[in-house]
Amino acid sequence: MKTDPVQRALHPPSATEIELRLLMEAIYLKYSYDFRDYTGASQKRRVLYALGQLGLPNISALQERVLRDPTLFAQLLQYLTIPVSEMFRDPAYFLALRRQVVPVLHTYPSLTVWVAGCSTGEEVFSLAILLREEGLLERTRIYATDINPASLEKARQGIFPLESVRNYTANYQRAGGQRAFSDYYTAAYDAARFDPSLCADVTFADHSLATDSVFAETHLVSCRNVLIYFNRALQDRALGLFHESLCHRGFLGLGAKESIDFSGYAERFGVLARAERIYRKAS
Repeated sequence: MKTDPVQRALHPPSATEIELRLLMEAIYLKYSYDFRDYTGASQKRRVLYALGQLGLPNISALQERVLRDPTLFAQLLQYLTIPVSEMFRDPAYFLALRRQVVPVLHTYPSLTVWVAGCSTGEEVFSLAILLREEGLLERTRIYATDINPASLEKARQGIFPLESVRNYTANYQRAGGQRAFSDYYTAAYDAARFDPSLCADVTFADHSLATDSVFAETHLVSCRNVLIYFNRALQDRALGLFHESLCHRGFLGLGAKESIDFSGYAERFGVLARAERIYRKAS
């Protein structure tokens, strides 16, 4: 969202862009949620969609309401964060974890995994299933973090739409699943409730990659399809947190459209599986 003076002179922002920046600044000052370094295009698209859903005429009207109504901000937060995920998304990523990361994880007596931007928990349960099948879950502490309280609560419940489970099952099988996927959940009505023991050692917590610091030493950080919504400065901040958090030669997994290649941390990670976006801390 931030531009330098030369850019502003050559390409003055539109009224909508100005309103958008003021809204993000207001949200930060009022609620300490920092969206100021999220990419402008996706942010604009989300806010304009929220206007239609909330029945407001423009961004300035939204800002006025948000500053005076915390309940409305809680609604807006659901549009700003877009809690969309699926279990074993990009199966090749999980298959690469099984084949190239798990053998190394077996060498540690205990493990810590950080799922950053965990959304509604699908990836957390996916990793928990993978770790259980590989005999590692019982000695693993998982930290699952997000900035959206509603998403975190859904993640804690471990209840997902039954209509999505067919796709999840296919993903699981392509990811090298070793059992029947139905072993991990109980179906009732239109929902599937996943085995609570999968998350017995999971800590779900509020954490912002824009404002918060490192809280634990980890062996694996999985942050997928989050950095694509950040500008370059915020991407570097997040990668710095991951680098600081990881133990010596720890692993970092990103989303299919994300990379560290042009970041300030490109030299600090080695590529383990380029196509699957898995890296290993080099220094």
